[in-house]
Amino acid sequence: MPRLARRRPPLTPTRGVNMGATEFAMNFWHWLVLGLLLMFIELILPSTYFLWLGLAAMLVGVLLWLIPGMSFDVQTILFAILSVSAIFIGKRYLKRHPIESDRPTLNVRGAQNIGRIVTLHEAIVNGVGRVHLDDTLWKVNGPDLPVNTRVRVVAVEGISLRVEPLNDGADSPSHSHDEGAGDGGSGD
Repeated sequence: MPRLARRRPPLTPTRGVNMGATEFAMNFWHWLVLGLLLMFIELILPSTYFLWLGLAAMLVGVLLWLIPGMSFDVQTILFAILSVSAIFIGKRYLKRHPIESDRPTLNVRGAQNIGRIVTLHEAIVNGVGRVHLDDTLWKVNGPDLPVNTRVRVVAVEGISLRVEPLNDGADSPSHSHDEGAGDGGSGD
């Protein structure tokens, strides 16, 4: 006896193909873990953006815990709104209350040299010369001065240092043996 083929009903907009997959649902703890992960990324890549995104994700997790029936679409929209709001508020707060540092010149290498007394490694000719500071040869700008003249670093101009001659009688080449003759003595 031949088997009759079963006919499947046609696909309609209300009936999709069921491939055995279930609808994805975010639990409150998914959002909390995402928030912690984003905050961990902030530790690795400091930018202050991941901090606010993590805070927004954790807030969505708390709201989902309080309101368990929230759809994934609402959760996503809520996360987007909270993320943008948190970034805006956080940036505004940090602009009004900047983070104070006990070492403000830590990552500004040239600024760390302001006030140091050094000896010219190359004469300043037409306003440009060189000094040896620690392990680096720096380009300096200042008045024309001969080699081995002791100068004080007074400012940073881009990648150059602005120097002025010392007016204590020690700016002549005959005093170059003081402070290591160009070794970039700190002058502290």
